Amino acid sequence: MDAREILTRYKEGSLDRGSASQLLGAFAVRVPGTLPDPAAGLSGAAEVPGVGLAAVPDAEGTQDTRRSEGSEGSEGSEDAGERFRDGFAAPGTGTDDVAVVGLAGRYPGAAGLDAFWRNVSEGRDTATPGPVDRRGAPLLGDGERGHLLDAVDEFDPEFFGIAEAEARRTDPQERLFLETAWEALEDAGCAGGRLDTLTGPDGEPRSVGVFVGAASADYALLAAESQADGGRRAPAHGHWGIAGRLSAQLRLNGPAEAVDTSWSSGLVAVHHAVQALRRGECAAAVAGAVELLLHPSRGRSGAGEGVGAVVLKPLRRALADGDRVYAVVRTSSAGSVAPTAAPAPFGLRETRGATVERVGDAGAATGIAALTSAVLQLWHGVLAPVGEEHEARPWQGPRRALVTFGEDEQDGEGAAGPRGPRAHLVVEEFVPRESREAVEALLTPAAPKTVARDEHILLSAPTPRHLAAAARGLADWLDAAGPAGVRLPALARALRAVRSAHPCRAALRVRDVPELVASLRRFVAEDDSMDLRDGGGDPFGLGGLPETGEYLAALWRGGHVEQLTGLWLSGVEFDWSVVEGGASGGRRHPATPLPASVFLRRPLWLEGAGPAPGPQERRG
Repeated sequence: MDAREILTRYKEGSLDRGSASQLLGAFAVRVPGTLPDPAAGLSGAAEVPGVGLAAVPDAEGTQDTRRSEGSEGSEGSEDAGERFRDGFAAPGTGTDDVAVVGLAGRYPGAAGLDAFWRNVSEGRDTATPGPVDRRGAPLLGDGERGHLLDAVDEFDPEFFGIAEAEARRTDPQERLFLETAWEALEDAGCAGGRLDTLTGPDGEPRSVGVFVGAASADYALLAAESQADGGRRAPAHGHWGIAGRLSAQLRLNGPAEAVDTSWSSGLVAVHHAVQALRRGECAAAVAGAVELLLHPSRGRSGAGEGVGAVVLKPLRRALADGDRVYAVVRTSSAGSVAPTAAPAPFGLRETRGATVERVGDAGAATGIAALTSAVLQLWHGVLAPVGEEHEARPWQGPRRALVTFGEDEQDGEGAAGPRGPRAHLVVEEFVPRESREAVEALLTPAAPKTVARDEHILLSAPTPRHLAAAARGLADWLDAAGPAGVRLPALARALRAVRSAHPCRAALRVRDVPELVASLRRFVAEDDSMDLRDGGGDPFGLGGLPETGEYLAALWRGGHVEQLTGLWLSGVEFDWSVVEGGASGGRRHPATPLPASVFLRRPLWLEGAGPAPGPQERRG
């Protein structure tokens, strides 16, 4: 895809502004902090009438002359990275850079990352006397405060096709990480057919590694105690099951590891994922950590909980796939001394101490909370308050962060007893060669917010209740964004191409965003959907015929989207991105924001392990 195609698709409405901006800016990636070449334009941009880019002053009206570590100025130098087939060049060391393309998490006082960022950027104290709906004995004593999650006993087994009995004996940490990892994959646009395009060196699809930090086993202890009250069930797995569950659930063909290195577990898990990507063991990776405080023996003032996950890809692959890049991991290490800041300074040092102020002593999840906080500060260009500070402030200088957990932070330097290893990550802002201002100028004026043709909006979910909840959630999300904030063709394509297909399906034909919102509300009230759970889909077996792929592609080329939609509704399984991409396989799918899937959670706990809390169902 060259600049002409990007601009054409943007003007047609099939690319949203953010995706077009990142794709145009990424045609020639520069080393973070170096000066753009005024003579260099976008590849293919000169062929578009009236299109041309030059260096643009930064916000202060001066040319950006920052230089990063190892940069000597020339864009063509080896340090600038190897040019490769799609016209991109990775910054820094090129082949070693790893992109953060998906994020998700739940932290104290924050059911999602939008709320977490508000807490971090505003310096909110998330400590409370403790959740009132926890099972069993109170976790905190009188006067004690902790940073704890809500509704940790709740789970949505139907969404993942897990039997209730199995869900009850599954550690809530495993359940919580499964939901969070799914949300991170959705955020990365990798929850549907795109997983199959992630092939490893052996050609196997779904080459995705899973690396999870976990250090506590409270649920197993509760299970042992519940036997005195007649309980007979125990958790089915140890910590490995947290990684293994996700890998098995999604049929992933990559390494699956659990990591227990105390507070640094989350960072070490990310380090293992980065190394696996660099060794070519997987095409992408999910890395994260989880910590829940479930047994009163570990209750203490200042205790914390959390779960977080990131989706990682080699930067070159992320750019080729058109992914949104939140940040770039330049280096990672475990058990060694933290990298020095010279010659390029770190604008942010995210330490265990700073993270504990925000989420409490969250055990294995402390590291992933620190990385998530750093990435969000890089993404928003804002340094969050910490310590005695009370106000966030704009980032000055290069957006470069060191996330570091050292021995001196663990119970004091020289303390006796075992300690987790040190772990460090150097994370940077992703900086396209062309400035954001230049790309925005290229895209102005924006295309009209309504389109002259109908769009087919496809929705699917595991059950009719999930489908209705998804429709309601999408309508609420659209209302919040407003018609001016959503490009309907880009939304329609994203829902087709990057979301997983489930057996309960619906299709809405609409012309603009207000009509879509009204249609979604009407669908929720009338529940007019296709339910293929009885196995009656694809009655003629078209999905299994080798000729079907070309037939579907011909329908797309002929503009017969109505007929394609009908086949999809009837249960014919196919990858929309491949159908739309033709011979190229539709690999490039520029990121378009979408709301997360809706989980219909309900309390599920060990039998005989304490009374159930009041609420019987919550939507999350």
